[in-house]
Amino acid sequence: VLSILGSMKAMLRPFMLAAGLALASLASTPLATTMAQAAPVAANLTQQQRQDIDRIERYLDGVKTLKSEFVQAGNDGSLVKGTIWLSRPNKMRLEYDPPIENFVVADGWFVFYWDAELKQQSSAPIGSTMADIILRENLRLSGAITVTDFHREANVIEVSLVQTKDPGTGTLTLVFEDGPLRLRKWRVLDPQGLTTEVALLNPQVGVTLDRNLFIFRDPSMGVRRD
Repeated sequence: VLSILGSMKAMLRPFMLAAGLALASLASTPLATTMAQAAPVAANLTQQQRQDIDRIERYLDGVKTLKSEFVQAGNDGSLVKGTIWLSRPNKMRLEYDPPIENFVVADGWFVFYWDAELKQQSSAPIGSTMADIILRENLRLSGAITVTDFHREANVIEVSLVQTKDPGTGTLTLVFEDGPLRLRKWRVLDPQGLTTEVALLNPQVGVTLDRNLFIFRDPSMGVRRD
């Protein structure tokens, strides 16, 4: 725990990426710029794989709200827990269990990240972040999103995705259990080659969520979420 708290600044990028929320400003490195200039290479999908992609699209598009606890594994071996709330389109909240006070909020227009150690927030339009891949109103794994890899093993399907216009922000791999189809985890590969994984624990779909969850309130102003 102490090591996690002592390195929060260094862990800012993995925390953001774990939620699929890589801010463009955090990816503005020479490597990220180089990656962004190259068009993504789409996976050569078979007919069966395309049918599976269609099923995944329908499943994800049907997930209007979700609440789940999660376990996040960092590239450095760190392990933290938290809760995520999702309300499509364009709304999400991610909080970590104490003693970590950092959190992420997508309010419908912007993604906000609160750094408790620095007592400051970073933000970016949702469309410029990887959150757009799973939060958009009409969720399609084509066009603005490119499927770069597809892998099935037994009852597990993994689909890797990038933003077509800006693949340098990172690669999001969604992992599904099939039978029935359910989202179980995701992995994010950032522009620096670091991987962070988030596994969902007992996700609840179609739940009623308090709209106040998706309002960013600056903790340093002494205003608490209802």
